[in-house]
Amino acid sequence: MSLDYLWTGFAVALQWHNLLFGLFGCFLGTVVGALPAIGPINGIALLLPLLYTLGVPPESTMIVLAGIYYGAEYGGRISSILLNVPGDAGAVMTALDGYPMAREGRAAEALALSGIASFIGGLVSVVALTFFGPLFGQLAVGFGPAEYFVLMVFAFATLTSMVGDQPIKTLIAATLGLVLATVGLDPTSGAYRFTFGEPELHDGIEFIILVIGLFSVSEVLMLLERQYAGRLTLLSVGRGLPSLATVRSCIGAMLRGAGIGFVIGVLPGTGASVASAVSYTTEKRISDRNGTFGKGDPRGLAAPEAANNAAAGGAFVPMLTLGVPGSGTTAVMLGALLLYNIQPGPQLFSERPEIAGGLIASMYIGNLLLLILNLPLVQLFVRMILLPNWILLPGVLALAFLAVYSAYASTLSIVITLSIGVFGYVLRKLGFDLAPLILGFVLGKVAETNLRNALAISGGELGIFFSSPIAIVLWLLAAVVVVLPLVLRRRGVLS
Repeated sequence: MSLDYLWTGFAVALQWHNLLFGLFGCFLGTVVGALPAIGPINGIALLLPLLYTLGVPPESTMIVLAGIYYGAEYGGRISSILLNVPGDAGAVMTALDGYPMAREGRAAEALALSGIASFIGGLVSVVALTFFGPLFGQLAVGFGPAEYFVLMVFAFATLTSMVGDQPIKTLIAATLGLVLATVGLDPTSGAYRFTFGEPELHDGIEFIILVIGLFSVSEVLMLLERQYAGRLTLLSVGRGLPSLATVRSCIGAMLRGAGIGFVIGVLPGTGASVASAVSYTTEKRISDRNGTFGKGDPRGLAAPEAANNAAAGGAFVPMLTLGVPGSGTTAVMLGALLLYNIQPGPQLFSERPEIAGGLIASMYIGNLLLLILNLPLVQLFVRMILLPNWILLPGVLALAFLAVYSAYASTLSIVITLSIGVFGYVLRKLGFDLAPLILGFVLGKVAETNLRNALAISGGELGIFFSSPIAIVLWLLAAVVVVLPLVLRRRGVLS
């Protein structure tokens, strides 16, 4: 594909007013991402009508909306690292090592490293979008329900990297996640499951409620316990930037995370939560030789952060090349194109190069703007954790409950969040890792829906899961992920 559209795009994106639009979108996205449960979808949905009413040109509108999208992926890390309150679904895995780094007095280093990883992930994704967008768009078309289910099997296979020395507890936690994913309306029969007659559970347990309960509320309870026992110490923020050696040690994790994030982001319906989960578990399997993941390992922070932003870039591939949204956010952006009577598809690059090219060029510029914008603000962000505990702990709870209530406008949602938080606290006291539970919940929903749909298509024939080259490749990869470490460990290559 000719790159003439890209040069046209840079001519559009570098106009002074579009640079300001891009900067505004990046800043707004960072703020939106840092606030739990708001997310880029709500930010874009609220801003789009205003931009259209004011007569903002379509290319400028798309630049603003794209800035909000990947700016939110940057912003989601802030509360995740500092307060253990993930700003969005993709930031959950960031908390696993980012928050322990903050507790060790390395909050500034964690924020700076996550910003660098986000930049690498965003840059890799936009380069891949530029040169291989149509090719990956055709790959996305080849994924049906059967292929999606096998992809989830592969993702579950990577979960074996989290077993460690507590396989039973890991299995139990993942199973609990799967059980929680079944609450609500059956995707095929329409029957209600485990709702106990409560209408607000008909749609299932919302992801934000589960995450805020398990991470935020349970963490506050743990901190209160330590304070009561006199074991809660004041935190230090550390230096502002990670050392060159630390960044160098994370380059491989960033590139692998970016690659995984982009490919998964291309597939409609997966998104940053699945991408960051697969990236984290894959990196843990590759790099966690000393059991440091989950305890403040920078690589465990860098991999999912790169994957988050790469998935955001990947989601633009099916939207621009096929007119199929790759995520909820790109679905709203697709609506923005249609609002301006612009039909996405392969012809968009030749017929409206100022739209497709301007959007892609703005992503190159926007990622650089986000890095420049975020690194100097690290020291400002980390002041949050220096607040006295009598302000910080109630503040975290208030932020968590406000996020839940603003998203679902229900007092029952707050009760469920608090109940899940107490449940998470009990699990942590019993020595359970919460990450497998979250992964089981995230992957379980996607796996069940696609399993049921695939079996409905095939009339119950299991052969549909082995009927395409994509499915067969994914089965082989899942087998390699499970079997290869066992073989290497048997031969003494792995400890």
